[in-house]
Amino acid sequence: MKKSFLIGIIVLGAWLIMAQSCFTFRTADAKAIASFNRNGIALKAITAKQDGNPIHYVQTGNDTQPTLVFIHGTPGSWNAFETYLKDSLLRSKYRMISIDRPGFGYSNFGKAWNLADQSKLMGPVLKEFRNGQPIWLVGHSLGGPMILQLELDYPELASGLVIISGSIDPAAEKPEHWRKIMDKTPLNFFLPGAFRPSNTELIYLKTDLKIQAEQLQKIKKPVYFIHGKTDSWVPPVNVDFGLRQLVNAPKIDTLWLNGGHFIPWTEFKAIRTKLLELKP
Repeated sequence: MKKSFLIGIIVLGAWLIMAQSCFTFRTADAKAIASFNRNGIALKAITAKQDGNPIHYVQTGNDTQPTLVFIHGTPGSWNAFETYLKDSLLRSKYRMISIDRPGFGYSNFGKAWNLADQSKLMGPVLKEFRNGQPIWLVGHSLGGPMILQLELDYPELASGLVIISGSIDPAAEKPEHWRKIMDKTPLNFFLPGAFRPSNTELIYLKTDLKIQAEQLQKIKKPVYFIHGKTDSWVPPVNVDFGLRQLVNAPKIDTLWLNGGHFIPWTEFKAIRTKLLELKP
């Protein structure tokens, strides 16, 4: 019995250590820069400070070009859009920036914020990207409501929004009561790596979306929806919700693609084509 108990303690300890060192979904700057260099691409990796918090992002392209700012879902980091930053067609037209949302990557990894607080940290950093050319915010999954929040808080920032598989409809969110149990009990320590802040921000999201829904009529920029027809994680009703709520957007366009929630990677070429066609 004592031997079994000891083995159990060792296994438990090993998991707790491994859980926090694995599943971080992030790439060290030196490794990322080397990878881009092998493809003949210059990658800048920058960590800004906002209210004492690190905000990390990477950049390719010329500062005089129009800009695509990519914002990942949950969990994740800037490298969710690595394929886009490496693409020669996109680089010929855009400066591209991909940011680690607060709590992920190298932006104060492990701490969770709601949408409004994330916006307060990222917004001032993103404002520094303005160069007199159009700036498009591109958000996948939770990055969808994130770019809507940024537009509400900083309406002078972007020329338009591209929401890919965005979870923006509060009514489409499942209750998921188990998340609160995981968050408020010692079970939280068993969540590996980036799944811990992800679990917490998904709890926040259910309230965040209700607050955000009441303000969406304030958005007066073009909004492009890209969504998978068979997305079971973020169902297509999220697009229907956006079409109903964004009543003052001067233009709304919808691109339906075959596939589920992972279309940024499975349908890269179709999404690239849409990004190349963007007009303010």
